[in-house]
Amino acid sequence: MSRIRLNQEYRNKIANRMRVHLEQENTQEKEDYDNQKADQLEINDNAWSLAEKIVRRHYPMQDVEKAYYLQNKYPNVNTIAPDSCFHFHYMGTVEDRDYDNRPIMKEKNIEKHFDFRLKGSVEGESDSYSSDDNYGYALYRDEINAQEGCNADINIEQEDNQSNPHKTKFVDANNKYLRADDEENGYGKIWNDKYKLDLIGREYCRDRSLACSKEEFMQLENWKQAKGKFIMSHNKWIKSILNQMKEIKIGLKGYKYLDEAIELSTELGLNITDAEIIRTNSTGLVIYNPKNLADRIKGMKNKNKSREDKIKARLLYDQQQNREKVNKINRGTTYHYVKENVN
Repeated sequence: MSRIRLNQEYRNKIANRMRVHLEQENTQEKEDYDNQKADQLEINDNAWSLAEKIVRRHYPMQDVEKAYYLQNKYPNVNTIAPDSCFHFHYMGTVEDRDYDNRPIMKEKNIEKHFDFRLKGSVEGESDSYSSDDNYGYALYRDEINAQEGCNADINIEQEDNQSNPHKTKFVDANNKYLRADDEENGYGKIWNDKYKLDLIGREYCRDRSLACSKEEFMQLENWKQAKGKFIMSHNKWIKSILNQMKEIKIGLKGYKYLDEAIELSTELGLNITDAEIIRTNSTGLVIYNPKNLADRIKGMKNKNKSREDKIKARLLYDQQQNREKVNKINRGTTYHYVKENVN
């Protein structure tokens, strides 16, 4: 029976199946992402409770109710505004220089901006009002990717490309689904409504800075850092998959026959048959045999090895090298033995 040649259609089908398989694998990167994702609602609720406590010290609920009473009574009074982001500060000390350029410690208001909206900035300083799509994409990844035309990993996949039509198309579709910026119900709208307080004064958080203790400030800082860490866990997991897919596509491009691609898939833990692929709809590259390429790709994940694991891996490698040397010697001995007998 003749071997089936690989064409681009078959390569794409196998690559797509491999991408799905890699996303479902239980790896250290995926476990870290899943564990942090499970903690996000709790850490946001805890940080919000603290923020609400600080805000209510400055704007007691009874005062807000009085302001609501006046606003409802007089048509020209408009003093209540909901807000989800705040400037908090505490009196700290920073290093400075005196007139003789000697280091001194000086009191200073330490202030930062804390935004509880789904697209709120994560890394920004006190004067940052930029939005960050990545947190919502990481938090609602499964929901976004279940929608046609959406891709929650697009910013990671296009990290080296600042702006292009392909990226813009998916970003727009993702944001339309989350609906964080309009009045229609969506994950973003529900999230933003949950983290919102009525305050007296203008609706812009930059018009006020609320005092808090250093301990409270640091707790909110830890919350922002935890959000950033979660975004990075999403980034590392998907980057690991993208690196593996790069090697897989190199291998698929070099293979000539379908059975080679299926062997690679099997070595990587994905069992498919040539019938599944068929019935569903010299480049200068180094070509690896399927088993070696599978071993290379497997080595791109679960990189955090203990010292004992590294020692075991080294011993196993040495044993394999010794076996190969023995086999080579045996092959050479057999060759000379046969050659002498033939002569």
